[in-house]
This record gives sequence, structure tokens and C-alpha cells, in this order.
Amino acid sequence: MRMPVLFTMVLIMAGLPSPARAEDNPASEPLVDAVELKIELGRHERLLAVQTAPGAALSPFTSDGCSGGLSSVWKLASASVPALARRHGEHPPWEICCVAHDQSYHAGAPSGADPKTSFDARRRADEELRQCVRKIGADRTDALAAEYSIGREEVELIYSGIADVMYRAVRLGGAPCTGLAWRWGYGWPDCR
Repeated sequence: MRMPVLFTMVLIMAGLPSPARAEDNPASEPLVDAVELKIELGRHERLLAVQTAPGAALSPFTSDGCSGGLSSVWKLASASVPALARRHGEHPPWEICCVAHDQSYHAGAPSGADPKTSFDARRRADEELRQCVRKIGADRTDALAAEYSIGREEVELIYSGIADVMYRAVRLGGAPCTGLAWRWGYGWPDCR
């Protein structure tokens, strides 16, 4: 059986290589990292200023699961399609990865960090999210391959694609001091 058409379309729309993965082309990452750093550095400076301002207080930790509506759409779909909930649960199988990612994002930059250290910490948190989603996929590969009568390679490719799309989404939408609910350092309410 061939890769599902919908998933192929998602890969194409996301600009991801298929069937190769992004890490198979490491030459593209340094350029992207350099552009991201240049765009974000000022926002990391603002976050650090908020964190060290007199009277600054970190709000209590909260999590929406997987941001951008992913968890809420999954819950709605699983409530509407009981077979989805029975097979895959009422929450995305990788939601635990999103909550761990939120824990990293909540406070943002580590205490005493400079803007570059804050940027690097965010990138590490995003990479940990990607690797966590891939691990969830690896743990589910045999069961999903058997259930859907597809090859292990296809399951791995699907989860790798999901992980890569999530990584790119948080890299694009998670910069600090944007006012977005899922931003780096979202626990500092005055960083906008």
C-alpha cells in the first residue's frame, strides 16, 4: 500500500522533502537557524528584561495540551468519531510531548541567560518535542502497521512528518514576547 494521499499532501504543503526527512539534508538547517536567530534575538532581549524587572512574577503553570487547536480538534473529533477514540484515545497520542514542551516554554529563558542562550534553550525545547513525537511513533509502529496493513517504514515516515511539521510550527509561532498564548516565556504575562 502506498503512503496515504492526505499525508503526502500535508508533506508537500509543509514544504518537507518526501520520502527523505529534513535531517537528511543538514546543510539547510544552519541557514534557517541563522535567519531565526536574527529575527528573534530582540524578542529574547525583551523577555530577559521582563524576567529581571522589579516585581516581575511568573504566573502559575498552565498547558493547553498541543497548542494551535491540535488537542481541542482531536478531542472534538474523538467525541464525534468513537472509533478514533477507541483506536487512538481522546487526546493526541503525542500530547504528553506537548505538555512537556509547555513546561519548558512556560518560564522561557533560564535564570541569568543572555539572548543567545535563551534562543538556544528554545531551539532545544523544540527539538525535544520533535524527538518525543518520533519516539511515540516508534513505540506505536508495530501496532499501527498491523492495524492499517502498511509497512513499518510508512508509519515511521508519517510520525516523522508529524514531528517535523510540529517542530516547524513551534519554531515559526513560538518566539517570545509576541502576545501569543503559546510563546516562549508565556508565563511572563507582561512580555508582549
